[in-house]
Amino acid sequence: MTAGDSRAAGVVPGKPEVEQRWDPERYRRNASFVPEFGADVVALLAPRPGERILDLGCGDGVLTATLAAQASVVGVDQSAEQVAAAVARGLDARVVDGAYLPFAAEFDAVFSNAALHWMRAPDVVIDGVWRALKPGGRFVAECGGAGNIAQVLTALLATLARRGIDGRSTIPWYFPAVEDYRARLERRGFAVQTITLTPRPTLLPGALGDWLETFAESFLALVPAADRPAIKAEVENRARSHLFRDGIWTVDYVRLRFAATKPGGAKRNSEAA
Repeated sequence: MTAGDSRAAGVVPGKPEVEQRWDPERYRRNASFVPEFGADVVALLAPRPGERILDLGCGDGVLTATLAAQASVVGVDQSAEQVAAAVARGLDARVVDGAYLPFAAEFDAVFSNAALHWMRAPDVVIDGVWRALKPGGRFVAECGGAGNIAQVLTALLATLARRGIDGRSTIPWYFPAVEDYRARLERRGFAVQTITLTPRPTLLPGALGDWLETFAESFLALVPAADRPAIKAEVENRARSHLFRDGIWTVDYVRLRFAATKPGGAKRNSEAA
């Protein structure tokens, strides 16, 4: 099974046996590219002074701080460690599961970058976003889409399978196709202005094994700690011909980006006429 099989059809994997943990320092060291690429999503959101914005899956708050320089922002994330890092930046950040958003008609916009694919109940998340938005509010986000990290996942599953381990049940991600996610948004009542699926090969700051340590903990936890270096080395060997060039690892990211609106309310000045 490859990364595109079930996710392209909109199938949501079951809950992995081990939840992903988020170490803010490890994340900063191995994943600084995440907020860097999120700058384009902020531009699509186009926050304005006086708006109240929810950052869904705020992580350590790097992009949240960018939003907070332009509007009033509340960041939420399931990771207490990441939220603590965001609070240390002086941000309003709270530990909240994306499937249990407690807000009602409170925000002019909901923003999310590189987080929705970790939320395995997409319709529940979309419902919570709908409730959190005021009429006329915007939902602008980017996440992993169909085919995201296909080469990495293929190598990872094959490496585990060689040891008699079926890693498919521990896949923690939901990588939707455009048609799938558009249908979910429209079924809830959102008007979709734009939705695209774009390959975005992403250079890593270090080894693929560091990426696995940061993002694939639910897989590595299937083997004893002493075996994990060998697992990472084998995944690198399997993926090397596809993802390693001139001494640099490049992960085969594919990103789903969209902007949608909850009908009702007055149009923004920039959208009038």
